[in-house]
Amino acid sequence: MAFTKATWPRKLRSQEWFGGTGRDQIYHRGWMKNQGFPHDLFDGRPVIGIMNTWSELTPCNAHLNVLAESVKRGVYEAGGFPVEVPAFSASESGFRPTAMMFRNLAAMSVEEQIRGQPMDGCVLLVGCDKTTPSLLMAAASTDMPSIVVTGGPMLNGYYNGERVGSGTHLWRFSEAVKAGEMTAEEFSEAEASMSRSAGSCNTMGTASTMASMAEALGMALSGNAAIPAVDSRRRVMAQMSGRRIVDMVKDDLKPSDVLKKEAFENAIRTNAAIGGSTNAVIHLLAIAGRVGIDLTLEDWDRCGRDVPTIVNLMPSGKYLMEEFFYAGGLPVVIKRLGEAGLLHKDALTVSGETMWDQVKDVTNHDEDVIRPAEKALTQSGGIVVLKGNLAPKGAVLKPSASSAHLLTHRGRAVVFEDIDDYKAKINDEALDIDETCVMVMKNCGPKGYPGMAEVGNMGLPPKVLRKGITDMVRISDARMSGTAYGTVVLHTSPEAAAGGPLAVVQTGDFIELDVPNRRLHLDISNAELADRLAAWQPKHEQYESGYAWLHQQHVQGADTGADLDFLRGNRGKAVGRDSH
Repeated sequence: MAFTKATWPRKLRSQEWFGGTGRDQIYHRGWMKNQGFPHDLFDGRPVIGIMNTWSELTPCNAHLNVLAESVKRGVYEAGGFPVEVPAFSASESGFRPTAMMFRNLAAMSVEEQIRGQPMDGCVLLVGCDKTTPSLLMAAASTDMPSIVVTGGPMLNGYYNGERVGSGTHLWRFSEAVKAGEMTAEEFSEAEASMSRSAGSCNTMGTASTMASMAEALGMALSGNAAIPAVDSRRRVMAQMSGRRIVDMVKDDLKPSDVLKKEAFENAIRTNAAIGGSTNAVIHLLAIAGRVGIDLTLEDWDRCGRDVPTIVNLMPSGKYLMEEFFYAGGLPVVIKRLGEAGLLHKDALTVSGETMWDQVKDVTNHDEDVIRPAEKALTQSGGIVVLKGNLAPKGAVLKPSASSAHLLTHRGRAVVFEDIDDYKAKINDEALDIDETCVMVMKNCGPKGYPGMAEVGNMGLPPKVLRKGITDMVRISDARMSGTAYGTVVLHTSPEAAAGGPLAVVQTGDFIELDVPNRRLHLDISNAELADRLAAWQPKHEQYESGYAWLHQQHVQGADTGADLDFLRGNRGKAVGRDSH
């Protein structure tokens, strides 16, 4: 797509703080110099904010302080002035009640850091699930030249001669323990093999998916997504991105130049091809909302439903991110999409090149990891969007991680009012449930949990697992980890806490799941449904203060990205006013 570079040299935004001999400029420069910065760094060269989500309590990102040094080298080499800025870091593995509750807070925090400080461009240094979308949301709102650098995935795990995928095997092993197929001691021993290097999930979980989405959107350099965290080429990527952001500032290449509707459609199709996380749906909707692009659930179904899943990675397949990188990584997938006529080839990227120019000459080094379309894991990948009287605004399901025999199913509902109710009942041998039932959980959406936790992949009852059954239909307004698997209906909208139909499902009701026809139906009459909804009263916890209150009052539904209502469409100029 056509892009006209800005003239260079020109006066940059940072010179409002640092340029000139007045009292205010001397004030700003003088305080910066206490760090040993020489005077000529303030001469008008691009000031690059390295927005670093490093934290020792965010394990995926705990190595980003080292990676930031490589970014700095690249910025200096290109004639810029790098400044490292700590950014809100919400760990998926440790934040309570859920990291998703704080994605919007992180985006708001970083947005105001960018708006209020002397930066001309940003490097978004991210990794863990919510850090990537939150910083992309902030960049979309401020519309300042920005480039994504992810921390990269962990190396493969191995236990007892078997590849161990982070998250995926946690779910499998925990179910095996409940089924009596694995001892608690073996489970504990396997723990040591799950996370054996720095980096994010080595499966195609949400972290790897969002790294892939950043690249497919054109917001990261080609090849960024799959390089392992401890591979020296990860540091090279960081350094090259540091160089590139300086030229982006000089050219004035902004997120709004890259994040067009075509870029989002490329990302949706890429997500289908890689068997990406259902969480990508909610994050891309939020990013699009920030930049003012009209992206809907219907776009997800329209663009993704006929794209084959060709990446053979857990949880859909058998390999891990290390093999994906060795095979050629995301550029090979994007090339395949282009060859199949499923790519907007002329979409602009942060490199300044089109998406197609970046990938047209890449080579696939392993056709079992990145398969030809005729050997795809599933011919209809993508994210299925379901609608019906149980989900008037939509729900999502990931077919590549589902069981084919359950994609058309009618079963008796077994209802859990919330996650605590589920935990209290699921191991009870007296629970009236078998493998034909549909497990339903309420009050785990954006308002209800609050924050929409990754609890939708409810573990099966032990008495079902002991039969050798490994999957049942599960429905909720929650999310699930990108590392999880199963025939799981998620993001049911409107959510139960907002009075959606999910709130009034009762144990014993029958529910129909019809994935081929995109239908999710509660088998009661319209009159009965209306009566139940009229009598409904909220049961979820109500907050009266703090961020939890702000979130609960203003968060939107999952069908539009679960952003805060006053931030959607919040794109504006990143200009600070000097108060001195």
